[in-house]
Amino acid sequence: MWGGRFAEGPAAVMREINASIPFDKRLWRQDVAGSKAHVAMLGAVGIVSATDAATISAGLDAVAADYSANGVAEDMALEDIHMQTEARLADRIGPVAGRLHTARSRNDQVATDFRLWVRDAIDQVDTALGGLQDALLARAEEHADSVMPGFTHLQSAQPVTLGHHLMAYFEMITRDRSRFADARARLNLCPLGSAALAGTGFPIDRTMTAKALGFDGPMRNSLDAVSDRDFALDYLMSATQCALHLSRLAEEFILWASQPFGFVSLSDQWSTGSSIMPQKRNPDAAELVRGHSGRIAGCMVALTMTMKGLPLAYSKDMQDDKPPVFEAHDLLGLSIAAMTGMVDSATFRTGRMRAAAEAGFATATDLADWLVREGGIPFREAHHITGRAVRRAEELGVALDAVPLTDLKAIDARIDDRVYGVLSVDASVASRTSFGGTAPANVSAAIGIARAMREEGK
Repeated sequence: MWGGRFAEGPAAVMREINASIPFDKRLWRQDVAGSKAHVAMLGAVGIVSATDAATISAGLDAVAADYSANGVAEDMALEDIHMQTEARLADRIGPVAGRLHTARSRNDQVATDFRLWVRDAIDQVDTALGGLQDALLARAEEHADSVMPGFTHLQSAQPVTLGHHLMAYFEMITRDRSRFADARARLNLCPLGSAALAGTGFPIDRTMTAKALGFDGPMRNSLDAVSDRDFALDYLMSATQCALHLSRLAEEFILWASQPFGFVSLSDQWSTGSSIMPQKRNPDAAELVRGHSGRIAGCMVALTMTMKGLPLAYSKDMQDDKPPVFEAHDLLGLSIAAMTGMVDSATFRTGRMRAAAEAGFATATDLADWLVREGGIPFREAHHITGRAVRRAEELGVALDAVPLTDLKAIDARIDDRVYGVLSVDASVASRTSFGGTAPANVSAAIGIARAMREEGK
């Protein structure tokens, strides 16, 4: 490529370290699309003849068909997908292929290709996350009134419904989708035409190429255009946050599937066995999702460190921008698919959940609230009274709603038999009617709103 300047070829190690074709071959669709937009513009403004532009465009279609059928050959001498495509084009149409690279550089070319790829990746993730939301909605609707213990510090805290619990993850995924949408909106400006770093003296039409590639317009500064990788970092940071949410859901499934909890049974499709213990049903898919979150976060850190000290404009370090994005995208796609499958196919053991909610004095706060509401007692005093009631329940080995009234009145004479109307787990969840609360009616309403959002494509 630069034989006019260099008398000798690169050393073998230099050839290997310099080549990016083993990973950037994934950009071939975007590279062909960008090249077709570029040559169409060159023909439209008269930089190349209409005949040459048509020949080059047809040749690019033929190269794309070959890539689609046979894959991209990893020719280290043609170090990246851009040179690979140009060489394949020359093989097909001859020297006229050399006109394609007029008024552009590999710097703006790769920046454009990579933006197109990340934009496509965001669209794929958004579709997949929508599928996970649909699975969460379906199971939440099924269990809008199924009582389970709500935890803080992994200790039984207050009863909630399984539907409410699952809808919490729906909300997390909604935020994840909004982060990806924001990243997509920011990236949707086109670097093509910025050339190496300073723009070009050819009378190009950057707005035309931007529009042809679905961008909102061209990037305003040529130095920024070729050196910016914020869009890749935005993707990785959004992916990391999403992976953390998936990891939290995976951890819930891992805990719930263990014998001490017994809240869920994962289907055979999302479990594995043991090589030595025939009774085992291991939640390996959930554990791998949990593990993938660390790798995705590592990809984000890797690119952050690559970019942290680079001066303007392009540096070869930036060739290492793509492997972490590709790896994170692959892992995130697997994680979303696995969690969607687990949510969709899991068998929730609601009887076990209810028993756990009833066993952990989870309605203690309801007793304190009743004392405030019915007895006019300050909450801090009601808190202490309730603590003594819980201690008495522990001494008797019963749930709060099974403590005899005489024992409760011995703790505080203001307690009467009306209190038993709030001490069951069903009464507790039904009472949580504040906006965003766990009452089954609230959960059903939230599901209805969420379904309407999904039908609107949100």
